Amino acid sequence: MSLNIKPAGSCFYDEISMGEIMLRLDPGEGRIRTAREFRAWEGGGEYNVARGLRKCFGLNTAVVTAFADNEVGHLIVDFIMQGGVDTRFIQWKQYDGIGRQVRNGLNFTERGFGIRGAVGVPDRANTAASQLKPGDVDWDNIFGKLGVRWFHTGGIFAALSESAADITIEAVKAAHKYGTIVSYDLNYRPSLWSAIGGKKKAQQVNREIAKYVDVMIGNEEDFTACLGFEVKGMDEKISHIEIDAFKGMIKTAVEQFPNFKVTATTLRNVHSATVNDWGAIVWADGKFYESNHYPRLEIMDRVGGGDSFASGLIYGFLASGDPQKAVDYGAAHGALAMTTPGDTSMVTAKEVEKVMGGGGARVVR
Repeated sequence: MSLNIKPAGSCFYDEISMGEIMLRLDPGEGRIRTAREFRAWEGGGEYNVARGLRKCFGLNTAVVTAFADNEVGHLIVDFIMQGGVDTRFIQWKQYDGIGRQVRNGLNFTERGFGIRGAVGVPDRANTAASQLKPGDVDWDNIFGKLGVRWFHTGGIFAALSESAADITIEAVKAAHKYGTIVSYDLNYRPSLWSAIGGKKKAQQVNREIAKYVDVMIGNEEDFTACLGFEVKGMDEKISHIEIDAFKGMIKTAVEQFPNFKVTATTLRNVHSATVNDWGAIVWADGKFYESNHYPRLEIMDRVGGGDSFASGLIYGFLASGDPQKAVDYGAAHGALAMTTPGDTSMVTAKEVEKVMGGGGARVVR
């Protein structure tokens, strides 16, 4: 096994994530533009991974982030505590009364249905998390004294500001120094990079971070936009053409970044907002491993499906070290997470393993 994962008994934490956590406001079956009420959730790409590992798989996880010290910030932290994720590394920033200098992020998200796609409207400028900077976090204490088996962060957080990119680089370097496995979800969002240099800036930041990553996660657009690897033959469908093209790109990526021990991607073919084909593929130990494919998967809320894939993947590696089991856990967990509302997983490890084993949707009594 190419990943040299620390034994569970040697570390206080199984996994820690760093990223921004927003208050998600969800109009349910309706639309943002006509809503009269919203349901509140917490969510953030990196956090969703820590929560899935804690709530579904029972691992000990924590999150590194920051909030403005007001009622909205404390509401989000209350949600985090309900998910069982350790909050000791959350930093509180003084609130100025109107959010001129620091605030908490909001994310208005509607789910989509049929031919109407999901829509997200983030409102996250000048947030406390985006202002985290090198020197704010005692990484020597986290990785050196307490001990962490796995550290996860991603391209959404790194895109929020210059300082967010800088602290991400600081964090992955520190994790690497102490032998903690580092995973990174490229998670390219054009809207986050467009005002600060676009793809050129995304590649500059992400290629520096990539030097310290053991497990790189992303789809074909992510690898192209963030790392500059062009993929020919991708047609946005789960097909042998797409898989073969992705395999060729991965071979190029690991030649340029030999520190990549594992690369992983989800494979999604969108028939409609509520019906997708779904699967995943992992490269590890010089071989490719494919999950079961889930054709015409019925989706309630697709947001967070990729994050739940990542948490299932990480759990598979932490629990077994087996790339095939890891990709199977990831694909099944991601599929199940999209059958419930909100960004985060509501399923159990037993349900994930049932789906992995081919279990159906007959009523459970």
